Amino acid sequence: MYKTISHNLTELAQACPYPLYIVGGRVRDFIAGFSPEATDTDICAPASAEDFISRAHSCGFKVTAAYKNTGTVKLEKDGESYEFTCFRSDEYVRGEHVPSGIRCTDDINLDARRRDFKCNAVYYDIKARKICDPLGGVEDIKNGRISTVAAPSKVFGEDGLRLMRLARISAQTGFKPTAECLAAAGEHCRLVSDVSAERIAAELNLILHADEKYGIPYAHYAGLKILQETGVLREILPELALGENMPQRADFHKYDVLEHSLRAAMYADGSVRLAALLHDVGKPYCFLKNGNFHGHDEEGARIAAEILERLKAPKKTAAEIVRLVATHMYDLRGDAKTGKVRKFIIKNYDIFNKILLIKQADFSACTDDLAKAPAVIKFKNIYAGMVEEGVPFTLKELKVKGDALIALGFAPESVGATLEKLLYGCASGAVKNDSAALLDYAAKVFLPRG
Repeated sequence: MYKTISHNLTELAQACPYPLYIVGGRVRDFIAGFSPEATDTDICAPASAEDFISRAHSCGFKVTAAYKNTGTVKLEKDGESYEFTCFRSDEYVRGEHVPSGIRCTDDINLDARRRDFKCNAVYYDIKARKICDPLGGVEDIKNGRISTVAAPSKVFGEDGLRLMRLARISAQTGFKPTAECLAAAGEHCRLVSDVSAERIAAELNLILHADEKYGIPYAHYAGLKILQETGVLREILPELALGENMPQRADFHKYDVLEHSLRAAMYADGSVRLAALLHDVGKPYCFLKNGNFHGHDEEGARIAAEILERLKAPKKTAAEIVRLVATHMYDLRGDAKTGKVRKFIIKNYDIFNKILLIKQADFSACTDDLAKAPAVIKFKNIYAGMVEEGVPFTLKELKVKGDALIALGFAPESVGATLEKLLYGCASGAVKNDSAALLDYAAKVFLPRG
């Protein structure tokens, strides 16, 4: 492992009169045979934050943040960044992520016991160039196992965020939680409600992209299944979890509503995973209200907006996902006329490719069919025809501008709506995207007669 450590960090370790350790995911992933560069480097030592800061400064590191109450220091040098913590023992108020009491120590065993899982409590002594394994974490890593550093009920009872971390770490690494671990997580699943929305959203996002960490196929689906099995999914996304055991038409669907949603996320491109997970979130609401799924796209868009607001998602991201949920049912039966599909493409051009990705994920999730979805084939063919014809997809591509319409006699306040009508006129084939043709068409069809 020593060969994977930067010169700046080894120099810092040599400057410390005490052992400086790498701990956590970086060590775990090296032992497991994963790329160590894919994981942040956390370091620790039996030393105070003040003493460590002085050593870091002497080696040219810049301290970007220091939290002396927790003994945590963030530092960087030459583009490298690290987070240091002093050896400590933590006390928690049940379920809360932030420790209620912290006591510094020089005992590596106590420091290991404050962590979550044994696989994350393995240390690498940089100067001595050796692994330190106070709790038997190496055996867990080699066996692809996740067990807790103390009694599982204690570990999950201390910090609700560990419920999300269990699913995320298991998904990213492929390690399997022990039965005791899963049972205790299930018993304490409600404690995730004590975690901030931002932290829940961040962990959920990491789970949804878990396959990108080390290339484990469908790793994100495995993480979502752990959230379901432990009851955490029911706590963070209750609207979605209502679909568990809710049957669908057997001639179209192999799975219940929830499993279909999880598989849609499983098959979805990474750019639309959350939208795929939520695409049918309106189904449970509609079924419980009306006994059917009619209108679930519209209700789903409303519910998705509420969920994303609760998770404090960025407004732009939330707005896009809501639109994807609202449009995922368009032309479900494939009988929409070409002209209408063309208008739909232009209206949703900014997210058109993502709509296709959602339609593909939805199709594949019905029966695990990875063939190209019929709707995707149809829409792509229509789009290709539009490109070949030179149809403009945006107002910027339209060969006429507002000032030309005003010169023609249009009132300034009507220009925007007229340009949009011209854009749709090009899509329908009523007019070519040529400035003279567009102005002539606008004058004949849209210009008010005095």
